Parts: sequence; structure tokens; C-alpha cells
Amino acid sequence: MVRWKPILFVLLTSVFLLPVHSADALEGGPEKLKLGKVELQRNGYGFRKKGLLTLYEGSLYLQGTSQDAKAIVNAEQPMAIRIEITSGFVSQEKLLTALSEGFQTATGGNVQAINSEIQKFRECFNEPIKKNDIFVLSYIPEAGVLVHKNSVKKGLIPGKEFKRALFGIWLDDSSVDSSLRSAMLGTNRR
Repeated sequence: MVRWKPILFVLLTSVFLLPVHSADALEGGPEKLKLGKVELQRNGYGFRKKGLLTLYEGSLYLQGTSQDAKAIVNAEQPMAIRIEITSGFVSQEKLLTALSEGFQTATGGNVQAINSEIQKFRECFNEPIKKNDIFVLSYIPEAGVLVHKNSVKKGLIPGKEFKRALFGIWLDDSSVDSSLRSAMLGTNRR
């Protein structure tokens, strides 16, 4: 005969001893990111989906909240985009293809002026990509875009035009995913 009371007690106790997290702590990455001496706060976050598949989670970090995409893209202020890969279907090749298409869209097809910067950026993604990898693309005024993968520095790409094109991939009106754009801008807050 099975003794249900001890089993039920163990099950209930283990459920109540699980750590408690808010939804924000589980999704969207940390509330704040440190960029040198500057503390950035999460402006918004969302998910890049293709059909029913969630590919990655994207978060935008700024010094103060803003819903003005054009102002963010053009701002000479520290900021960052955090990408967390949530699907094993995202490969190095697919990510590089998507980024190339994103640069084409963000620049209106005029990538010639930043071709060398795009090549340096692509070199930051020269390793296999797997689920749970985290990329942080930080803009440091007068230095450029600093790329980290899983907290390891992968490169620094100089240039304001490159930064504008990179952040434009997610924030321009022509962004490939308008719902992710709205989420990163915080315009879909409830």
C-alpha cells in the first residue's frame, strides 16, 4: 500500500522551496547593464519569432527610457542590445545571413560606406552559435560598438555610421520584426 501523505508532503515542500522570480527577472535579461562607469537600464525586450518558433530574445538598454527609435539610433550616448539565443535552430550561418539582410534594410541598401566595419563585425561571430548563447552589442561614444559573446570580448567596431546601421536593424521603421521593435522600444507595455 502506498503512503500518500509523506509523498504529498515532499512534493508540496519541494514546490514551496523553489526560488521565486518575477517574470521580468526570468525574461528580458537583467534590469540593468553596466557599461564602464555608466549604468544602463532595460528599455524593453521581446522575442524574434519565425512562425511558431522563438529564435532569440532581444533587449534594449539605455541611460533613460525612450520610445523614439530615430533618436535612439542617432544618439551619441552609451547603449546596448542584448541578444539571447533561445532556439537550437539559430546557427552561425543563419545569424550572419540575417544580420547581412538587416544591414541592407537599415541602410536602404547602401552598405558600401560601412563594408569594412560590417566585415569586422561578422568576424565577431566566427564560432558556432548554440542555444543560450548571449551576445551584448554595446555602443561606447567615440570608441564604437563593443561585441561580447557569453561575457567574452569578441571585438570593437568603430564608427557612428556603423552604430546607426546596427541599431537600425532592430529599431528602424523597416525592421524585419515590428513586434520585436515595439517591445524593445517599450511601446507595447501594459
